Amino acid sequence: MTERKPPEVSFESWIDKQIRLAQERGDFDNLPGAGKPIPLSGDVDDELWWVKGYLRRENLPLDALLPTPLQLRKQIERLPETVRGIPSEDAVREIVHQLNLEIVAWLRAPSGPRVPVSPRRRGRGGVAVANGPPSGAHAPAIAPAVRRGPVVRREPAAGAATAAVVASATVTGQAPCGDGCAGATLAAGAARDGPG
Repeated sequence: MTERKPPEVSFESWIDKQIRLAQERGDFDNLPGAGKPIPLSGDVDDELWWVKGYLRRENLPLDALLPTPLQLRKQIERLPETVRGIPSEDAVREIVHQLNLEIVAWLRAPSGPRVPVSPRRRGRGGVAVANGPPSGAHAPAIAPAVRRGPVVRREPAAGAATAAVVASATVTGQAPCGDGCAGATLAAGAARDGPG
């Protein structure tokens, strides 16, 4: 199949000729999976069905499909188990250092979903811990933040304008009217702008 199609031959006859020659040579004989159905998982609508099957066949972890920040979070979660059996503190520091390099590289050029990921520090006894108080010192328990309702901002001029309209109506003897009332509009403008 490394030959190029001659310009005077049509594509259909060229392909048919290549298939026929391969059959005559026996290239299609004794292929693995010959006569067997194509193994499909039950989830045919999944776009990554082939990739997931490949990872299973090759015994690769499915974590490879996760976005980088989620892979880093999983590595952080597994870090205590990873370093638990390592006898040397220098080896633990090296493992944590390598993880921190990956985290910093992702923080410099983030891609994927925004997941909070921060570098780890090497704790006492070879256990990697989150950045916080120095090892040996215990941080006081922090109360969870109280969630408040939405912040409503009110402009101070709005209340003053309403008071000016009512005051204007009281002085002139006219009832407050809508936007079409010139006296109320002038009074509201004066109250909003201040003395002047």
